[in-house]
Amino acid sequence: MVIRKVVYTTNAIESVNYSIRKIMRNRQSFPTADAAVNLVFMALQNISKRWTMPLRDWGAALYQFAIIQGSGVPL
Repeated sequence: MVIRKVVYTTNAIESVNYSIRKIMRNRQSFPTADAAVNLVFMALQNISKRWTMPLRDWGAALYQFAIIQGSGVPL
């Protein structure tokens, strides 16, 4: 799976986890599991805009997240 190859350092993993936890903590409850998945997907899109160094295969990983989320191909 491409997603696993993208997050290749501990610092990157911790940064993404912190950002997602921060966003999820502010929300606290979700009406459905799909709502939580949608929030994580949107958070990943926002998080990726802040990265200054390009990550290998990030486009493919974001594409897979988009398929899982059900929105199709990200822009």
